[in-house]
Amino acid sequence: MAQGMSALKDNQAHEALAAFQRVLASDPENIAANLLASTAAVELFQGALAVQYAEKAEHLDPRNWKIHTTLVAAYSAAGMKQQRDHERQLLHEMHQTGAPDARLATGFLVEMFPLGTERVDAIEYFEPIGRFHTYYRFLVRQPDGKRVAEIDVQSDDFDQKSWVEAHPAEAGGGNRQFQIAGQTDDGNSVDYRMFSGKPDYDNIRVMVVEALRSHAMAGAQTSANR
Repeated sequence: MAQGMSALKDNQAHEALAAFQRVLASDPENIAANLLASTAAVELFQGALAVQYAEKAEHLDPRNWKIHTTLVAAYSAAGMKQQRDHERQLLHEMHQTGAPDARLATGFLVEMFPLGTERVDAIEYFEPIGRFHTYYRFLVRQPDGKRVAEIDVQSDDFDQKSWVEAHPAEAGGGNRQFQIAGQTDDGNSVDYRMFSGKPDYDNIRVMVVEALRSHAMAGAQTSANR
């Protein structure tokens, strides 16, 4: 267990998974080993394996908050959206009425997904955070785990007030105006785009990926022209 946890901390997911699998070979009902094996599989984008271990952990301890946070990312990695969204709803309910660690949490990891040679960690917040009211945050990381960019999906009250005045019918239907904005590793702020609607994760994910790809292409073109 210690070897696996150390490997996870050092962003060595292959070594971590192998270590936890050795534990499970002799102790298949070890809840922590199943949970951490699922976490390592998520980082390797091995969705089916991540689900296998996370569901085993849930069977052993069905009300464990940490297991359900891992199940969300595992189902995402496996492309099981219905199960993912069931777990997302469950996490929101546990945040409102569950154990102290669930109530104190601000959000959870929806998924990890590859983008080129990097990976993106997508975080969903239970309630919008910060003065700009961030609903989702997408962290772009290098293979060693170093964060190189951050994308926030925001809808602040100041801009929302004027948008509601200009679009009363849409606002009456529960829609809001959102901004996708970010910060690169060199500290530069980037405004990617505005959109209006509801904070649907899958739609927002598509827009964030498009923004990241467009920004990367623009950066590559600028470098080529120097």
